[in-house]
Amino acid sequence: MAKFELKLPKMGESVAEATITSWLKEVGDTIEADEAVLEIATDKVDSEVPSEVDGVLVEILFAVDDVVQVGQTIAVIEIDGEDTVATAAPKGEVLASESIPEPVAVAEVTKTVTVAQETAAPIVSSGDRFYSPLVRNIAKQEAVTQNELDAMPGSGKDGRVTKNDILAYLDSRSAQSEPVKSVPSETAKPAAAQVNAVERKSQPAPVLASGDDEIVEMTRMGKLIAHHMVESVQTSAHVQSFIEADVTKIWNWRKKVKDEFFKREGENLTFTPIFMEAVAKALRDFPMMNISIQGDNIIKKKHVNLGMAAALADGNLIVPVIKDADQLNLVGMTKKVNDLANRARHNQLKPDDIQGGTYTVTNVGTFGSIMGTPIINQPQVGILALGAIRKVPAVVETPEGDFIGIRYRMFLSHSYDHRVVNGALGGQFVKAVKDYLEAWDSNREI
Repeated sequence: MAKFELKLPKMGESVAEATITSWLKEVGDTIEADEAVLEIATDKVDSEVPSEVDGVLVEILFAVDDVVQVGQTIAVIEIDGEDTVATAAPKGEVLASESIPEPVAVAEVTKTVTVAQETAAPIVSSGDRFYSPLVRNIAKQEAVTQNELDAMPGSGKDGRVTKNDILAYLDSRSAQSEPVKSVPSETAKPAAAQVNAVERKSQPAPVLASGDDEIVEMTRMGKLIAHHMVESVQTSAHVQSFIEADVTKIWNWRKKVKDEFFKREGENLTFTPIFMEAVAKALRDFPMMNISIQGDNIIKKKHVNLGMAAALADGNLIVPVIKDADQLNLVGMTKKVNDLANRARHNQLKPDDIQGGTYTVTNVGTFGSIMGTPIINQPQVGILALGAIRKVPAVVETPEGDFIGIRYRMFLSHSYDHRVVNGALGGQFVKAVKDYLEAWDSNREI
């Protein structure tokens, strides 16, 4: 019998590693080609790793919560064929703490060590508490004791301590160990009082739960989203511009052609691809909205890659990307929007699907909101929120005079990074989107 090494596949240009979240197969299980063997998570998306061959799973080289580098062998599958020697590392060797190169682990968690490392006892897993090789390696590097680790709350499955848990603990420990600056003696407080004041200021007030309250742990994706949102607000100087667009022509045109469109293309024609088309055109007109910041430099993006906020199965949002959106016609845009939205709902997005965005659109009108102030999706510099389409009385201007009519209108809310986008550019861009929507050709062919 031959042995086939199942390796962690490449998952996008900027993805170098992934965390194993669960094994779907056990040693001894029969596996068919293209059948999912395990689930993994990157910092952006969850996905499955399928087998490339038919065979029997004979070795699992990494445990749940282990971080694996792209290209590393994660399992060995026995297949029909001539007997060959497996090139995967012997069982147990990869599971040791050396499976993550020491310089990488140290670089990820470089902190000030306040306890002599050589005095730290080895970390071991107990019957009720399993620690992955990566967690044990970080604990060793940072001199985290067994007692500290055992008392640490875990956010992983069955309360397991993950890499993020131990890094958060190290951040907290480092913050508490920072020295307090001295003050003049006449105004100095006792040292203990100073330390207490610093701790009260740096730590949020505790939230107390009563016996009737339900405590629900945030999902892994929820934690990542929360982190990204806070990071974006701390990075970009957010400012907003709002404008109202009359989309009556679009409303009537879509109503007229949507059935024919479905019969011909097999796709539902929603408003989203129409709006995306207008945004892509506006980004071509205003290329300084299609940029990112790197230090003191501005990177002008060659491609218009539109991020589209979509709902996941658990209610969280993710932003798949429509690559080269300005090159698509309405049929192509509709098919791309529907495909990404459908795969997002079924957790079938791939890492490449959510990378490379240069500008983002989010439809807050889906939830009934007439406008919103969205947070920029880093490292982009702008995001547009589409409000709900409302049927309202409005002043209609005609050559024969003005009159009050029933119109379909919506608000466009543009958040942009005021470090590089001034009010004029931010306002002109969203005005261009409005103009494209209002100039819709009611006789346009599909």
